[in-house]
Amino acid sequence: MLTINRLSHSDALILIDGAREKSRDIGIPMCISIVDESGNLIAFERMDGGKVTSITISQDKAFTAAAAKKATHEYNAANVPGNLAFGIHTEVGGRLSSVGGGLPVVVDGEVVGGIGLSSGTPAQDMECAEAGLKYFKRTIE
Repeated sequence: MLTINRLSHSDALILIDGAREKSRDIGIPMCISIVDESGNLIAFERMDGGKVTSITISQDKAFTAAAAKKATHEYNAANVPGNLAFGIHTEVGGRLSSVGGGLPVVVDGEVVGGIGLSSGTPAQDMECAEAGLKYFKRTIE
C-alpha cells in the first residue's frame, strides 16, 4: 500500500494567489493551472485578459512539471536537435511542455503537484510560477 502526499484544493488556491499577485505586479494577465502529483487539474484561473490559447498551455506546463518531476525549462534545454531528448514535446499525446513556466511543487523533498502559467513570455511565466511557489512555502511554514 502506498501513501501519497498531494496538494489540497486550498493549497492550490494559495499557489494561485501568489502567482496572481506577481502577474498583477508585472501587468500580465495569466492563465494559472495547479495539478496534483500525477498531473490532474486541481484548480485553474484565467485572469481577465489571459489568452485563450494559454488555458491549455498552462495546464500542460503544470502537468509536465508534476508528472515528470522537473521544470519545463529543463526540457527546453534538452529539446534541441542533436540531443537524445529532442522531440520529447511530442510524447504523451503532445502534453509534455518544453516552454518555461511550469514548476513542480515540492514539499519535504517530494513532488506533490505542479504549477503552470501562460500568457506572458516564458521568462514572465517562470517568474510568476516561482512567485506562486514562494508564497505557498511562506504560507505553509
